[in-house]
Amino acid sequence: MKTCNSISGGKTSAYIAVNYPADFNVFSLVRTNDKNCLFPDPKLRQIVSDKLGVEFIGTLEEDAIIYTMLDLEQMLGTKIDWVTGKTFEEIIVKHGNYLPNIMSRFCTTEMKLQPIFNWWKNNFTEPIEMRIGFRVNEMSRAKTMIEKTNKNGILEFKDIIGKRKTQNKWGLIEWQKPSFPLIQDAIFKDKIEEFWKDKNVRFAFMNNCVGCFHRNELLLKLMSEKHPNKFDWFSKQETEGRTFKNGVSYDKIKSHKLQGNLFEDDFNECDSGYCGL
Repeated sequence: MKTCNSISGGKTSAYIAVNYPADFNVFSLVRTNDKNCLFPDPKLRQIVSDKLGVEFIGTLEEDAIIYTMLDLEQMLGTKIDWVTGKTFEEIIVKHGNYLPNIMSRFCTTEMKLQPIFNWWKNNFTEPIEMRIGFRVNEMSRAKTMIEKTNKNGILEFKDIIGKRKTQNKWGLIEWQKPSFPLIQDAIFKDKIEEFWKDKNVRFAFMNNCVGCFHRNELLLKLMSEKHPNKFDWFSKQETEGRTFKNGVSYDKIKSHKLQGNLFEDDFNECDSGYCGL
C-alpha cells in the first residue's frame, strides 16, 4: 500500500512530512475569488496557480500558509502535490447560499477532503495509507476517525460511480487507511515545537480559515484585527438569519470592545478549529 502524508500547513503535519517520509505528500488549499483578499506577491500567485492548475487569487487561510508550503517543499527536497477545490464563494452557492456551521461542516468536505479524494482518484486504483497529524494526547480524535472506517479498516468517500440513464449513480469508494505515527511514537506538542525552533520554515499564527466558526469569539476578534480584509469576507457572507455561528454575527464580534489586551499566547491550536486532516 502506498503511503501519503496529509499536510495541513501546521507544525504537526509538517513534522510528519519531515520525519516520516512517504511516497506522496498532499496539501489542499482553500481559495477565494475576492480580490480584497488578494495574495500580495504576484510572482508567488503565479507559482501557486501553476501548482494548482487553476487561477489563485487569494486564500481565506492566513497568507503565511503559502510560505509554509514553499519552505517545506524546499526542506523536504521532494514534491508536494498541491490541490484545491471550488472557491469558498462557489461552495456557498452550491449549497443554496447556506453557510457552513458547526452542525453542517460542508466546507471541510468540499475544500479539504474532496480535492484530496479527487487527487487520489486521478492517481490510484487502490486505497493508500494516509498519515494523519494527531498527537498522542489526541487519541480521542483518532478513535473517532477509526470508528468511521469500514470492516476493512478503510475510510470511504461518496462519489459518482456510474450513470443511470440521465442521472449519476452514487456509491461509496474505499480510498484511504488512516494511520497515526505521532500517537504510535508518543509524540507531544512540546517535541514538535522544539523541532521547529531552528528550522527555516515560516508558519501561520493559526491554521485553517481566518474566520473558522469553530473558533471562540475572543480568538475571532483577534483574527479580525490581524487579518481585517479576510475577516470582512466572512462578515459579508452573513445576512439576517444566516450566520456562521449560532446567535452572533461576525460584524458584532468585530465590534466587540474587549477589556484588557489579547495576547497571542492566550490561544493555542485547540482554539483554532480543525479541518479534520
